[in-house]
Amino acid sequence: MQILIALAAAAVAAVHTSSFAARVTRSDPVLVRSVTDGDTIDVATVGRVRLLGIDAPEIGRGYDTSAPFGREARERLAQLILHRWVRLEQDGAALDVYSRHLAYVVTEDGVCVNATLVREGLARVSARLPLIRLQELQRAEAEAQAFRRGMWGSTPQIPAPSYTRRSKASRPPTSRTKTPASKRRKTRTKKP
Repeated sequence: MQILIALAAAAVAAVHTSSFAARVTRSDPVLVRSVTDGDTIDVATVGRVRLLGIDAPEIGRGYDTSAPFGREARERLAQLILHRWVRLEQDGAALDVYSRHLAYVVTEDGVCVNATLVREGLARVSARLPLIRLQELQRAEAEAQAFRRGMWGSTPQIPAPSYTRRSKASRPPTSRTKTPASKRRKTRTKKP
């Protein structure tokens, strides 16, 4: 019976591996030139690349306020791959609606950066279509939620309430009341 289970597992692995090779195309090593935010990078010879299957919190631009963990996601992505050689794995559509290339980003030692960000709670799974690495991303998200990492448990840094002035309308009433003019003490000034 154990032999049949082992053979069935080997057959499933072989089918999965062959379908992986058929669907996913892997690039030659490319250099990461810059990190735009927690899920977008700029790569030499390719251009802008959106990390496939995940969504990191947005970083405020101009007058917009950053979403919690937006800056942390960008900083972590920069730590992982900025000015390093990576491989891009394309699965499905080549471009998104903003003409960014869609890909998994894999480091030289074989680590999927997309899954790392999700596992650390700095991004969430956003895949709408079946993808080769979807189960890996979902397991990473479940782990982040179970261990309450990043956006799944930590409270983001919120500025102290003293960073803005309170408006006059929100101030509590003062305890001083005006004394009627009839009860005020009159002081006389001496003439020189």
